[in-house]
Amino acid sequence: MRLKIFFSLILLILLSCNDDNTFNGTELSKNRKFKDIVESGRIRAITTYSGTTYFLYRGRPMGFEYEILKKFAEDLNLELEIVIAKDENDLIKMLNKNEGDIIAYGYTITEERQKKIDFSIPLYLSHQVLIQKKPENWRRMKLHNIKEQLITNPVELIGDTVSVKRNSSYAQRLLNLSEEIGGKIYIDTIPGQMTTDEIFKNVAEGKIKYSIVDQNVASIYASDYPILDISTKMSFSQRIAWGLRKNSEQLKDTLNHWLKRAKKTVDYHVIYNKYFKNRRSFRKRVKSEFYSLNEQKISPYDDLIQKYATEIGWDWRLIASIVYQESQFRPSNKSWAGASGLMQIMPKTAEELKITNPTDPEQSLRGGTRYLSQMWQAHETIPDSIQRIKFTLASYNAGLYHIKDAQRLAAHLDLDPLKWDKNAEDALLKLNKPEYYKKDFIKYGYVRAKEPYKYVKEIFKRYEQYKTFIDKTPPGK
Repeated sequence: MRLKIFFSLILLILLSCNDDNTFNGTELSKNRKFKDIVESGRIRAITTYSGTTYFLYRGRPMGFEYEILKKFAEDLNLELEIVIAKDENDLIKMLNKNEGDIIAYGYTITEERQKKIDFSIPLYLSHQVLIQKKPENWRRMKLHNIKEQLITNPVELIGDTVSVKRNSSYAQRLLNLSEEIGGKIYIDTIPGQMTTDEIFKNVAEGKIKYSIVDQNVASIYASDYPILDISTKMSFSQRIAWGLRKNSEQLKDTLNHWLKRAKKTVDYHVIYNKYFKNRRSFRKRVKSEFYSLNEQKISPYDDLIQKYATEIGWDWRLIASIVYQESQFRPSNKSWAGASGLMQIMPKTAEELKITNPTDPEQSLRGGTRYLSQMWQAHETIPDSIQRIKFTLASYNAGLYHIKDAQRLAAHLDLDPLKWDKNAEDALLKLNKPEYYKKDFIKYGYVRAKEPYKYVKEIFKRYEQYKTFIDKTPPGK
């Protein structure tokens, strides 16, 4: 709470200032200013998929950058939008083309990059290490015999080849290292689309001889590849930070104020340890078929979700987001109100839908999607399909007649009763206050309005995340 109050004061001060909209004398009129971010209610962060940065696991978005970003956005009272760079070499170009506001990625601060972008204060320090494969029979060898067959000093790489991405700090380090040691180390450029997971796998399988990565990342990944050695240092400590455009002074100051305080909290260190220290959890994730960098799966119930989504004509990823919201894919879940199963259906509704066993995944999905279909039909007068889906979701959560009351109140308040966003949803939020729910045209009274309001938003937010990770048409279908 104290952090939020402090941040709010900083925000007010910064908004009272004008953003510098020039860089090297050139006007950048199309760039989003800090006030534009605040007014839009949304901050856009550019990042990449990786097992430490941003990924999907059992239907839940995760990652160090993602979790820190989410806290930052929440304290600004902003929605977080993740923009994926499919090619790591494009991060700076995407930022300067205004495709995002921040590069939220473990980016090493280098002189070359500082010519093109600014950086936040460091999130942490790390150093670069060489990834190399141990001898195949290393388990039967003594430690000193293993070391004899490995690179233990960068000088030993003279005349050899190391595989890294073109615009990475690792490529720059190899160029500098060649000068420092007075001998050529050849660089094999690997695709910018290759994830850290894939790099480690390729080295372990012998497809890549050597690569380089930051020590904290290497340490967690190597726990899943005991055949790899990461003990050879390739650099001194380096600062890892997030990138910002050159003319983003207000955003930079705001982020830095927030990071300085956040880094002193227990939460920050818990999140860091979760992704860079907890080897057991990491191994569990990367071996799971529900880890998005392995397979195109969200849950154990994807096939059933796809089956019933097809029957009602909805994107199965949207239905998956609803199921996660309701039960986190746990068929045995039961709410305080008595709702149960994957779709959290109330006993009376389950009886009407002929559900005899609410904990049976197929019965729950069949009944839940049928109920969604009923709510969809009840809103047939709404012309926009996305708005109609939002009314349907709100009705599924709060009950159809409370949403009809919200539409009546919206009309009374000169809002559009056929539009959910900023209209019927705003009216709904008033139905927990006596001066509104006691009006004579409100038929069903008080409603816990914040619950369906958040329900719709969270489902759609998760649906957008699912769409970035998971194809609409599953493999083999």
